[in-house]
Amino acid sequence: MPTYEYLCSQCGHAFTVVISLSDYEAGKVNCPKCQSPEVKQQLTPFISKTSRKS
Repeated sequence: MPTYEYLCSQCGHAFTVVISLSDYEAGKVNCPKCQSPEVKQQLTPFISKTSRKS
């Protein structure tokens, strides 16, 4: 499942969640600290890990 990083607009808490794509599209993410639904997704770098050496 994909991993997403969020920042709460209410309390400023940054957190990471692992949720299904259907839950992500439905916007079912609340801050784990204050339970506020006012969270903004943060841009994060993507790292691909393979078994092949470069």
